[in-house]
Amino acid sequence: MNSGNKAVASDSPSLAEATRVWWKIGILSFGGPAAQIALMHKEVVEDRNWLSEQQFLNALSFCMLLPGPEAMQLAAYSGWRLHGTLGGLIAGLLFIIPGAVVMMVLATIYSFYGDVPLVSALFYGIKAAVLVIVIEALLRVSKKALTQKQHWVIAALAFIGIFFFSIPYPLIVLTAGLLGWFIGISTDEAPVSVTTQASIGKSLQTVLIWLAIWLLPLIALALFGTADVLVDVGMFFSILAVVTFGGAYAVLAYMAQDVVVQFGWLNAGEMIDALGLAETTPGPLILVTQFVGFLAGFNQGGLLLGITAALVALWVTFVPCFLWIFAGAPYIEWISNQPRLKGSLRAITAAVVGVILNLSIWFALHVLFSNVHREQLGPMTLWRPELASLEWLAVSLFILSCFLAFRLHWGIIKILIIASVLGAVIRVFL
Repeated sequence: MNSGNKAVASDSPSLAEATRVWWKIGILSFGGPAAQIALMHKEVVEDRNWLSEQQFLNALSFCMLLPGPEAMQLAAYSGWRLHGTLGGLIAGLLFIIPGAVVMMVLATIYSFYGDVPLVSALFYGIKAAVLVIVIEALLRVSKKALTQKQHWVIAALAFIGIFFFSIPYPLIVLTAGLLGWFIGISTDEAPVSVTTQASIGKSLQTVLIWLAIWLLPLIALALFGTADVLVDVGMFFSILAVVTFGGAYAVLAYMAQDVVVQFGWLNAGEMIDALGLAETTPGPLILVTQFVGFLAGFNQGGLLLGITAALVALWVTFVPCFLWIFAGAPYIEWISNQPRLKGSLRAITAAVVGVILNLSIWFALHVLFSNVHREQLGPMTLWRPELASLEWLAVSLFILSCFLAFRLHWGIIKILIIASVLGAVIRVFL
């Protein structure tokens, strides 16, 4: 291991050298944020000493408190730390582009051939494996987030609010944040020394520039009379980019029911397929938004509208990430010393656990049962599966996937392949 525990990193790469490494990370960034962050740590801290251990960990803590994909934001911060705004853009974009290209190809194939029996059979097994992945994410996030009794209460209230009363996710985030601020949930972390200086004027200029980059294209879409779905996709995913703390599974928890129930862009099966595809591609799992945008446009206007809607979804999903990083990076050490702010953000993370539990149950109902009915009982929303529609093959594949994940500790991609192939063989040939 290189001298990554030094307080200050010593090696300064050229922009060309750093670009090659960011490209390598982008190509190899399979397996979700944990694997991506581990890969980045090895390349940037251990092997090359471009950042010190403390710089990397401070940045990681900051990115985990932001809405959006923490691994992509960590890459953008690392590039910014080495080569300023240009370096941050290169690192962040190269983390996104390989997966986005693959996802665009897969979404196109899915849209044209998803109804072919063999393709449908392959995705049948993927759905069962995806359910295990969501449950695994729930366990992983809850272990880190629910460290105090107040966290458990917040998570439970968030679950009840979104599952039974359909309270909007942004309102849950706001309420949890205010609660964490006022009750001052402790973080049990020592303060860190502040070593970077930040200019308020320069930060304000950065915010205004990136707000313009983010929002002006949306305003143009609305003014020039483009298809309504493009404006709807842009607005929906812009809101999502602001409120989805907690990573890709929090995004799904907010997105899944709205795009299926409220907008009708996808059905529940397609939403689960979207996550399955995102799990098998490089890049952040939040690329699932690109798939959703593509299908929303494709179902309303064909291939060209699908590609355009996917690009709009990508734009409004990732441009805000650069805004958060470029505006907030100079303040990382200062933020680490604000207990109320960190308490607020930790409360939001606890609420995300309840929201992901909602997603787990919603996915389980739609994977394991053919028919699920939504019923209103006064202000309450109830999801009632028809017991006679239980899918025994899906249950069996789910149990197998649980065994492979929790007992044998197989990786995500291997589980997806096994479940997909088994599901296809049984459905097509038996």
